[in-house]
Amino acid sequence: MSLSLLSQLSAHYLEALRTHLEQGRQASLMPAHALGTEAVHVGLETLDLAKVHHQALAALILPDCSPSTRAEMTLRAKMFFTEAIVPIEKTHRYAREAGAGLQQLHERLGQRTLDLADSHRELQQGITERMTAEAALENSERISSQLLLESRQLEQQLKDMTHKIMSADEVERKKMSLQLHDDIGQSLLGIHMRLLSLKKQIVVRHEGITQEIATTQRLVESAVKTINQFAHEFGIPHEI
Repeated sequence: MSLSLLSQLSAHYLEALRTHLEQGRQASLMPAHALGTEAVHVGLETLDLAKVHHQALAALILPDCSPSTRAEMTLRAKMFFTEAIVPIEKTHRYAREAGAGLQQLHERLGQRTLDLADSHRELQQGITERMTAEAALENSERISSQLLLESRQLEQQLKDMTHKIMSADEVERKKMSLQLHDDIGQSLLGIHMRLLSLKKQIVVRHEGITQEIATTQRLVESAVKTINQFAHEFGIPHEI
């Protein structure tokens, strides 16, 4: 604040306080409030205005006045000053309230940041779980397709072996049947066990792959049934 503004405010304060003291008990406090508002505009604080007040009071109270007059003037001047600092104190209160509001806003923003971080972690976890499930499903589909292909190849092999058996003599038929029972039976059993294991490993429900597994199982069961029939016909003592 410039010295000219301070000097101008001091002069206004002196005149307003003089008028207030001259008017006695009927004096209005509105001029004091107006001076306080002016002090806020020029950037004065409470202590600054207190200095202005004391200087004005010292200039107005004459040295030869009686103690009672001095006490009365001091009391009324105090009321004037109390009203004058109201705008300054109100500004301070607003500043404190604004500071408290900013602090609350800062706390809310901090909590919001934490909430967003939690949401981000949950989202990343969900994405990871989904990618894992998709990878497991893709792997399961690949294994199922491979098993289905092997089952069909074995089914074709079974047909070829059946044709050879039917065209061979009795001794050769038994020999080929035993080989058919041992080799094809073990292979089909292995596929069947892998299908059961695959069912347990699937972590995502998928209608297509379930149908493929069911089809593969039906092929395996059909092949086993056919082998057992041949085993019975050719006197093989054990069934698959």
